[in-house]
This record gives sequence, structure tokens and C-alpha cells, in this order.
Amino acid sequence: MKHKIALLADVHGNVSALKAVVEDSIKESVTDYWFLGDLIMPGPGANDLFEILDNIKVTTYVKGNWEDCFLDTLNKKVDFDNATDIYVSRLVQYLCENLDESNINLIKNLPLHLTKQVNNLTISISHNLQNKNYGGDLWPTNDQTYFDQLFEHDYDIAIYAHIHQQLLRYSSNGQLIINPGSIGQPFYKWDKLRSDLRAQYAILEIDETGIAEVRFRKVSYDVEKEFKNAISNNLPYITLYQKMLETGKTHTHDIELLQKFNDQYNYKDEIINFFEKNYW
Repeated sequence: MKHKIALLADVHGNVSALKAVVEDSIKESVTDYWFLGDLIMPGPGANDLFEILDNIKVTTYVKGNWEDCFLDTLNKKVDFDNATDIYVSRLVQYLCENLDESNINLIKNLPLHLTKQVNNLTISISHNLQNKNYGGDLWPTNDQTYFDQLFEHDYDIAIYAHIHQQLLRYSSNGQLIINPGSIGQPFYKWDKLRSDLRAQYAILEIDETGIAEVRFRKVSYDVEKEFKNAISNNLPYITLYQKMLETGKTHTHDIELLQKFNDQYNYKDEIINFFEKNYW
């Protein structure tokens, strides 16, 4: 049997980019969809993101580090003196005000890792490493030994996300490694590549013989429409989101800049009040 699988990852709340990728995948006659985590934050997408994935009948879904950030905040694992923690917590507050309980429960029950069998191939699916969905272990320029960690079990293919860059390489033993890139936050370290902010995904085609094709796709979308969507939904840190859409640069760990926004909009007090309600 022939399988044409769309590998989707790292939407980060960007509804416009996700819609454009789904439209492209339909034109490409995709037969299955796997989602590799980080659907939410810092963009304005909420229930609409989950509706899109539900409509295309995603069959495989693992948890990203931003889903864990969401859950950590619900569990009040927050340092109120850390500007990044306030930033993430305020985004979580926004989501809790805009997400159905069913979608919050879906996030709570996502697995960290899944194994799929397609024809005669065994495939590992994770956001980063199988036991760790955060960190820089699988940065593209890292040593080969880091990537061999994906094959502690006898997989034929390992698919991961997290680094926001499309990648195809091999383990020391020749097993295939695929990263489909990021739909909502594509990233390049090299300056001359960084201006390409089209949404990224990949199509993995497996037939009776084996891996027929791996294709990396880039899809243009309406950035201005996405920004207007963020405005209309009263997204916190709207200026930072606009900068990210226009430049690709994120500010999650820019403590000084985040502190200015937190002070200006009294986000710390908002979070304290949010926790006191404890309505989730």
C-alpha cells in the first residue's frame, strides 16, 4: 500500500500559516497527517488550530515543549521574578480564556513519543529526543553522536521537529532522519537564508518497496492577515509577535525586553490574579 504522509510541526499559534500548509497538502494528495508538537503559542491560534487538525484527521500527535510549558503553567510552576516565565504564563492565560476544556485535556494527554509501522518500516516520532522534547541536542550542526541518540532502539526512520529547520540526514548506521521544519516560525542561522519565512513542512512517501520520496515544501501565506488576526483576538505581546512574523526573530529569552513589556502592561499582576481564580 502507498502512503503519502504530511509531516507537520511547530505552528506556534500561527493559524494563517497552518491553513496555507493544509491547503497545499490537499493539492499534493496527502493521505495521512502526523503532527510533531508545538501547536500553540506565542501566536493567537486557539480552538481554531485544533479544529484544523481535527478536520484533516491527524492520526499521530506528540507533545512539544510549548505544550509542556502550557501544562507547567497550569500546575503553577512559575518563577514570578523571571520575565520569560511571566511571558509564557500570560500567553497561557490567553489560551485558557480561549480554549475549550476538551482541547486543554487533549494537551494534557499527548504522548512524548510514538512508534509507527508503515509497510515494513519502523518509524520513531518525537518532538526532539524520544525522552526529551526540549533543548539543543539535535541542532543541525551538532556532532553525529547526538543524532545517533534517536536510534537507541532499532528504528528505520526517526522524525523530529523543534529546531525549526528542514533537515535530512542519516545515523552512523545509515538510518534516515527527517525534520520537516516549522510551519509558524521557520528559522535559519545563516543571514542570507533568514529572509525566507515561508511555512515549512515535509511529505514522506512510502510504497511497497520502501521510501519512495521525501519532499520538503515551503508555502507562502498572508502575514498581514495573521497579524490582523492577532490584533482582533487581543493577543498579549502583540508587538513582539509582529516582529517575529516580519523578521523570524523570537524573543522568548530576551529578559530585558520582556521585562519592559511585563512592567508596562502589569502582566505579573495579571498572572497572580489568574492563579488566584484557579478555574482550569
